Formats: sequence, C-alpha cells, structure tokens
Amino acid sequence: MNPIEAAVRGVDNWQQRHRATAFAFAVFKKFGDDRGSMLVVTLAYYGFMALFPMLLVVTTILGFVGNQRLDQSVIGSTLKQFPVYGEQIGHNVPHPLHGSVPGLVLGLLGLIYGALGVAQAAQHAMAQIWNVPGVVRPGFVPRMARALLLFVTMGLALGAGAGLSAVATAAGRGLAFRVLTVVVELAFNVAVTVVAFRVLTPRQIGWRDLLVGAAVAGVAYTVLLTVGTALIQHQLRHAQAVYGQYGFVLGLIGFLGLVATLTLYAAELNVVRRRRLWPRSIVQPPLTPADRKVLADIARQEE
Repeated sequence: MNPIEAAVRGVDNWQQRHRATAFAFAVFKKFGDDRGSMLVVTLAYYGFMALFPMLLVVTTILGFVGNQRLDQSVIGSTLKQFPVYGEQIGHNVPHPLHGSVPGLVLGLLGLIYGALGVAQAAQHAMAQIWNVPGVVRPGFVPRMARALLLFVTMGLALGAGAGLSAVATAAGRGLAFRVLTVVVELAFNVAVTVVAFRVLTPRQIGWRDLLVGAAVAGVAYTVLLTVGTALIQHQLRHAQAVYGQYGFVLGLIGFLGLVATLTLYAAELNVVRRRRLWPRSIVQPPLTPADRKVLADIARQEE
C-alpha cells in the first residue's frame, strides 16, 4: 500500500467511526451516485427559462400600471435600487417603462414552458434520488397534473412572499421588526418547501420521510435569499447599467444553481436518513453494507 492510499484509508476509517462525518459523507456520496450535478444543471436551466420570462411579464405589467403611479409606490421605491429598473422609474427618466401586449403574451408562454419544465425536471430528480424504478414512476398525465399543482402552489407562495416583503418594507426597519420578519419568512419558506417536496416526490414516499430535509432546505433557502438580496442591493445599487445587467444575469444563474444544489442535497439527506445509508467507504474494497444497499437500489431502479 503506497503512502497516499494509506493516508486516504486512514481518513476513511476515521470518518466511518464518527456518526456526524459518516452521515455527511454518505449524503455527499449519494449525491454523486445519483449524478446530482446533471440534475442540478437541468433544474437551473429550466429555472432560468422560467424566471426570465417572469421578469418580462412583471416589467410589462409595471408598464401598464404606469410610470408615474409606480414612482410613488413601495414597489417602485424598491426597484429604483437596481441598475436596470431604477433608470426607467421616475418623473423625468429618458426611457420609462411601457406595457406591451406581445411582450406580455410571449412572457406568459415562456413562463409556462419554463415552469412546467422545472416541475418535470424536479419530479425526475426526486425519483432518481429515491431510486424509484422506472416501471412504477408516474406517467405523462399524472406528471403534468403534479406540475400544474406545483405551478399553482409556487405562484401563490411567490405572491404571499411578495406581500410579506411589501409589508416589511412599509412597516419599518427596527431591529425587533426585522427579527420578527425573518422568523415569519423562515416559517413560511419551510412550509412551502414541505409542500413542494410532497408534490414532487413519488407517492410511495411518506410525509414523515420528507420533513427533515424539507426543513433544512427551507432554512438554507431563507439564509441564501436574505444574504443574496442584501448583496445585490449593496453591489448593484450604484453599478453602471451594462455591468449591472451582466451582474444581474450571472448572479441569477448562480442563485438558481445554489438553490437547486441545496434542494437536492436536502432530498438526499432524507433518503440517507430514512434508509440508514451510512457509513459509506471512500476507498473500495471493502464495501460497507450501506455501499451494497445503494448499489442494489440503483440496480433495481434501472430494471
């Protein structure tokens, strides 16, 4: 045995003896076994295809509302902080927002395409993570029904989240109120994540098997959203228009990738916890019982 292999096996033996490290490594390795990176790319792609048309729809609706009315609203005051929207809101801006019927129609069509794509990709990802055999996965019609249910649920959740943000902005900026707002948003995001996990996961998996991972995903999403919003407001507030647009697009892609990665890792946590798939080995042979169980699940999934 060469020195490098001996060192790796020493680390392997250490992580297998400790429950926390064994569990964390098992989640990490299960993510790789399920080709999680490819699932993340698919989710991020359809998420981008959904969010950009949604921004087009929002911009068009704001244009129909009217630049003058928008300038006096809480939403207008918030959008002024961003380089793209901020330069088109106000009394004397050179290029004010305008509504467009073709833009609205194209945006809605793109939004539906991207949102249904996200739902289909997420259902596939959850089935892969739980190693559900292909022969018992839901067909096209049930998948579309779940996709539409997720679309409606997330639409209501986005509307409620926007309402909470508007109330928080209008009510004040005291420390106590900020803490209360974060707590309410955290509870809301956890509840929405639990519902989303239930809609996306095949019905063979029970509610209780989804709660822990969904709670972790909800907390991680809240932290990511809070930090990301503060970072965007700080970095892009005074950026030039061109750099602000590039930064916004790149930041959006990175944000979608992080959200997809955190969501899938949270789902993997549920699987590892439910099936007790730890400890896993870094170097084989020998295979641990958990390694053999994962390989058997993958083989059954591909039947």
